[in-house]
Amino acid sequence: MFSIQNIFSSVGHFFIIYLLLFVVMIILRCSKIYKSKELFLSSVIMTIQLILAGFILTLLFENPHPLFCLAYILVMITLATKRILVKSPAFPKAFQIRVALVFIGTSLFVSTYFITLVLQENLLNPQFLIPITGMLIGNAMTGFNLALKTLHEQLHTNTDKINCLIMLGIHPKKILYPFIVSSLETALIPTINSMMSMGFIILPGMLTGQILAGAIPTTAIFHQIAITIAICITVALSVFLGLHFAQFTLYKKNLKILL
Repeated sequence: MFSIQNIFSSVGHFFIIYLLLFVVMIILRCSKIYKSKELFLSSVIMTIQLILAGFILTLLFENPHPLFCLAYILVMITLATKRILVKSPAFPKAFQIRVALVFIGTSLFVSTYFITLVLQENLLNPQFLIPITGMLIGNAMTGFNLALKTLHEQLHTNTDKINCLIMLGIHPKKILYPFIVSSLETALIPTINSMMSMGFIILPGMLTGQILAGAIPTTAIFHQIAITIAICITVALSVFLGLHFAQFTLYKKNLKILL
């Protein structure tokens, strides 16, 4: 049986790290970088969310009912999708719906493929379903946010060029294609950079966590390789398919691009 008192008595020393965070906040303040409040609030929100998630996951692991697992996954997907759509208010509603559907479908497909075929585990086992799906959804969400931000900025920056091409009779699909490719490239930058530096420079979170938990390093390494490739696939497929299916909502029959 767990309680807040037991948790804080056993891991309270981890909160010493916050002392260094206050040092960073002082440096920001002295440098006239007014992000101290935002940094503090984000750290508090992160802490509260992770503690609550810890309680929920403990209950879930003790009572691994499939409906509880699916409910947790539904909450994760809903929050991630909402964050993507909040970051892209300038896009038409139809565009946002297609992006959301592709994001959800791709994340769940790769997660199912990874757990059932690669790990060969029970799909509804919360020990695998929740962390694996969470990693895939989180990275795909970040990729989509970068891609949509890049696409929106490039379309507005090149408004005159786009209008000229439309007047010349070039179909919007051909006009939008280079911007979609550029957005996909931007979305993949964090994942590719992370993959390039893994091993000697960086020991990723999943690998580090398994080693700290006592797993054999070679086993943990193979798990990390597999999940890293799965993350790359999820980001690439979701962004590529999402933007390609959603681009048709950006222009009307008269070939006028809506953004």
